[in-house]
Amino acid sequence: MDKIAVLIPCYNEAKTIKKVVEDFKKELPEAKIYVYDNNSKDETDKIAKEAGAIVKYETRQGKGNVIRTMFREIDAECYIMVDGDDTYPAESAKEMVQAVLEENVDMVVGDRLSSTYFKENKRPFHNVGNVTVRALINRIYKSDIRDVMTGLRAFSYKFVKTFPVMSKGFELETEMTIHCLDKNLKVKNVIIEYRDRPADSPSKLNTIPDGIKVIKTIFGFYKNYKPISFFSIVSFFIAAVALGFLIPAIIVFIKSGEIRVPSILVSILLLICTLQSLFTGLTLDNIIKNSRQNFEMRLIDCERELKNGRK
Repeated sequence: MDKIAVLIPCYNEAKTIKKVVEDFKKELPEAKIYVYDNNSKDETDKIAKEAGAIVKYETRQGKGNVIRTMFREIDAECYIMVDGDDTYPAESAKEMVQAVLEENVDMVVGDRLSSTYFKENKRPFHNVGNVTVRALINRIYKSDIRDVMTGLRAFSYKFVKTFPVMSKGFELETEMTIHCLDKNLKVKNVIIEYRDRPADSPSKLNTIPDGIKVIKTIFGFYKNYKPISFFSIVSFFIAAVALGFLIPAIIVFIKSGEIRVPSILVSILLLICTLQSLFTGLTLDNIIKNSRQNFEMRLIDCERELKNGRK
């Protein structure tokens, strides 16, 4: 088992990968640097090898697929995950590693938004998207995550080996954040510097399509992780529509004695749907509670594996 593993997912980062590898080797000389090439068309893998990284490959396209393979293949006491585009300086890596190894933090978030991100990033829609996603997650989960979409994070062994990677693309960072909050794992924000990508190194992020995926991910996990809350809201709106049909029918009946059968039937059906939604939420909530109990037992297994790996 490695003490520290630096994980760098890459797709066509030949212009920047050498500097990224060398910077992290300098800041964390005891770490092993892993570069996972994701079907790059340039010489990313060759340059990374020459810079001293251990190069592996993932042929299924998408950052989520790369991270899934990384987390399964690499065993370490502390993991640093960083993009290969040289937008994240390596100087904060030591502080992040220290938080994992000495403070038992499960996920350290590299917080760009509290430093240079809005000054350096030249894509205004990205700025709006980052702030919106952060606000949504903090509101739903009553948390204080400072940067949801950051590409620089540190993880504990427990997090990596219990995190089920479901996403294939850039919504992965949102999934990581929600998983940590839902499972009550320890999170810490560390302010980091951020610099924009070099002009000749275009971003792979498609602002609007990937932004929509991220928002869908948030609400999807809200439904899955907080079903009683989600289905209570759904029930409220269905009940409101049902009353919208029922109340006018009652008023007409009181005034004229006329029975509006269609409106009453629709309202009854909607009220039945309301009850079904509530019972669905209650049933799923019990399933989630059992899942959390199993997760706690898995954490105990991870602690045992980590101790054995250190021997």
